Amino acid sequence: MARQKKPITQRLQGGEDILALTVFFLLAFLPAFETLSRLFGRSGVPASIILVQHMTLWIGFVGAVLATRQNKLLALTTKPLFQADEEFHFGRWLAKNISFIVIISLMWGSWSLIRIEFQHPFDIAQNIPRWFAQAIMPVGFTLMAIQVFYSSFNNRMMRSSMLIMAFVWMFIAFSDAFNENTFILIIGIVAILVSLYYGAPIFVGLGGIAGLLFWSDNISIAAIPAEAYRIALSPALPTIPLFTLAGYILAESGSSQRMFNVFRVLFGWIPGGTPIVIVFLSGFFTALTGGSGVTILALGGLLYPLLRKEGYNEMFSLGLITVAGSLGLLFPPSLPVILFGVTAGVSVKDIFIAGFIPGIVLVLAVASWAIFQDKKQNHKTISFNVKNIGSALWAAKWEMLIPFLVLFGVFGGFTTLVETAAILVFYTFVIEVYVYKDLKMSDFPQIVLSCATLIGGVLIIMGVAMGLTSYLVDAEIPSQLLSWVKATISSKFVFLLMLNILLLAVGCLMDIFSAIIVIVPLIMPLGLHFGIDPIHLAIIFIANLELGFVTPPVGINLFLSAYRFNKDMPTIYKATLPFFIVRFIAVLLITYVPIISLGLLK
Repeated sequence: MARQKKPITQRLQGGEDILALTVFFLLAFLPAFETLSRLFGRSGVPASIILVQHMTLWIGFVGAVLATRQNKLLALTTKPLFQADEEFHFGRWLAKNISFIVIISLMWGSWSLIRIEFQHPFDIAQNIPRWFAQAIMPVGFTLMAIQVFYSSFNNRMMRSSMLIMAFVWMFIAFSDAFNENTFILIIGIVAILVSLYYGAPIFVGLGGIAGLLFWSDNISIAAIPAEAYRIALSPALPTIPLFTLAGYILAESGSSQRMFNVFRVLFGWIPGGTPIVIVFLSGFFTALTGGSGVTILALGGLLYPLLRKEGYNEMFSLGLITVAGSLGLLFPPSLPVILFGVTAGVSVKDIFIAGFIPGIVLVLAVASWAIFQDKKQNHKTISFNVKNIGSALWAAKWEMLIPFLVLFGVFGGFTTLVETAAILVFYTFVIEVYVYKDLKMSDFPQIVLSCATLIGGVLIIMGVAMGLTSYLVDAEIPSQLLSWVKATISSKFVFLLMLNILLLAVGCLMDIFSAIIVIVPLIMPLGLHFGIDPIHLAIIFIANLELGFVTPPVGINLFLSAYRFNKDMPTIYKATLPFFIVRFIAVLLITYVPIISLGLLK
């Protein structure tokens, strides 16, 4: 019997997985090796810093390919787009076609960039030309296009429609007759926005709009991959995949249970003790993973049954876990803080220092409300026992050291931020595999691939969003916005209130990484005009985006909570509303009292 031939997408999977594992290993190994070499007075790998930066580019695009394959590219909807539908749906058909067109357009732009680089070679390290390091961009977009093409439809007629739509766009794009056609520009942007509504990935929306705007100005779409490459050279960017991998290792082990036990014996004896534990634990994991949604999905299964078992009602339990899942983004080694510093050109270290007290204020605000609400709950407390505290601390001693290791590395001046992140990866690997033995070596390929998938979904957005940001800057949009604000708003306090409202809306509609890339260049000049310290503006921005995650009706954490606990959206809205109001008051306090953020920097 003849063996059935596998689809091309399945035949590519093995190579994609091996490449992701190899690149991630080198990404963690090189900075750690550099640290050890310096410690023993030896020289490290030549140009290791440059190589690590380019490996971040590689893991971003390989991860984006994995995310496309698994239908996990970040989108505004939760229903996967790239799969065959049982019935024809025009909105989803359009979203699939627009996604395919945008991806092949970015692929074309990336190949164009490589051709230019190949004609003017430049080595980033010995015998490694820059075009070779950049080649992952066109290769990545090509693999993504193949995946989208074969996964979206089962029948040839629907696939043919994708090719026809793509050829029509290519004819328009390369025909001089349509240059500077405002009608096509408007129709294209509307089609992209409709596609986003029906599930097109966020990077498709940002990249598609950027591509249309560049095309309308007769600028090559190669400008988008060129900007994506530029942000990849940021010195702090490799910390995003590295810190996220460390967080994934902890989340997949028994770390959450041990950490919970520590906080429980410390606070479980007081009224509201268990909710306080959940607030601190959620903040800890959110800071490490850099994504509040990860906290809800990873810890929700542990925390919700525990609250219900201890007598807390359903609405209180749902609201607490949902809101606590977005705490912690101001604490080291928070990825949004690092990305904000990279984008705005502000010291990451100073933002971390400034964010400590505001972060505590937000945590205490939610914890205090939980204690106040505890009077209405029928819960059980545990007795205070010094022996139990000692046992719990001893059991979790290696994980309790993690925040101190990060702080020591970041603020002690002994290692760079990237080296600290790389060392943390190996540290978590050793303690979870060889000390606690929660994980096996065989577990790690899947953990690394899951992490790469998340990172790919984030970094691909950052890359194309930089293209859109570049266009906005070239078109002088920030300066025009500044002029309008100067003419319209004269009060600093009115501006701050308007900024709060804007950022809440942005937090509802965009993930925090996209928001930082797109919005920060627009608001930084405005903040300087009104005399707002850039560090204070960073804290305001991140605190508002945290709150945006739980802002009705479309805050992303509300959807994740409904998905995780199998509840309808009205139930989630009702459960989170009291906690939302408390956090909103705390955010206003942080916004209007700068000393809370800047006090430690004085």
